Amino acid sequence: MTTSQISPPKYLQEDLSEECKKFLSTLPKEKGWMESTIYNYQGFWSSSRAIQGVIACQQQFQAQDSDIILVTSPKSGTVWLKSLLFALVNRNNHPIFQKDHPLLLKNPHDLVLFLELDLYVDGQVPDFSSFTSPRLLATHVPFASLPKSVQNSRTKLVYLCRNPRDTFISMWNFANNLRLDNHKDTNSIEEMFDHFCKGVSLYGPFWNQVLDYWKESIENPDKVFFLMYEEIKKQPKIQLKRLAKFLECPFSIEEENCGVVDEIVRMCSFENLRNLEVNTQGKISAGVANKNFFRRGEVGDWKNYFTVEMNDKLNHIIEQKFQGSGLKFSYI
Repeated sequence: MTTSQISPPKYLQEDLSEECKKFLSTLPKEKGWMESTIYNYQGFWSSSRAIQGVIACQQQFQAQDSDIILVTSPKSGTVWLKSLLFALVNRNNHPIFQKDHPLLLKNPHDLVLFLELDLYVDGQVPDFSSFTSPRLLATHVPFASLPKSVQNSRTKLVYLCRNPRDTFISMWNFANNLRLDNHKDTNSIEEMFDHFCKGVSLYGPFWNQVLDYWKESIENPDKVFFLMYEEIKKQPKIQLKRLAKFLECPFSIEEENCGVVDEIVRMCSFENLRNLEVNTQGKISAGVANKNFFRRGEVGDWKNYFTVEMNDKLNHIIEQKFQGSGLKFSYI
């Protein structure tokens, strides 16, 4: 057996500097979802590899006013929004009707890279010289932990929120699929639900991240755009046009008449993306199989898993945490 066959994929490797190992030993830690341990850094939970990437990004990344950064809690529709954003922003360079559109040839994760998980991970120094303007980037990091240059520039942030029940189920399934891929035992739904309710989820607590971006979107509507997964599902064209307006690249009457909006919605639909050859085969650079990013993409899948007790417990927490915020979730 070759080394490449027995070495774990990148997302499970810990290529950490001694300085980072020493720092991590001072942080609170809990059992991980995919990896054995996750740590609490600046109030959110993440893997050692991701935290090293976050710190490097905080220290080195220089935002530009034209940057567009997509932000999500993991398993909130990240792939879907990456594809919508890529198609929308690049529709002049890559007309949506072209036969070799990048979305037909590459997984959306390879077209819109994560700051902490792709560009600054494992001690890398990213080369942004090949990026066209506006630069499209992504992160799972809470607002307070974004690099200061992002907070202090005119960089636009697009935040996608999904209801907590479906987010939890998607996160639990995704983590267990990766554990199975690496011949590890799966985590029970009961144990990880308790984790989630305690706030110990990837880049969580879930409610802290959502509330911070919600408040920022109200206080700085020109900088932070807050989207709901369930609303895009119900009214994809309306939400796409709202997004285009926020990003200052609205659709012309001619584009609408020619079916550009309809075609972006169709091409980026979960069903279409899931069935593309590129997304049924191959892996992203971190070693995760592309097919793992496409499970069901539905609203209300939580009903297939939640007990009455689980529902009551999470409802109580959500009511408590979001009271007075004006934010309401849709579960069906």
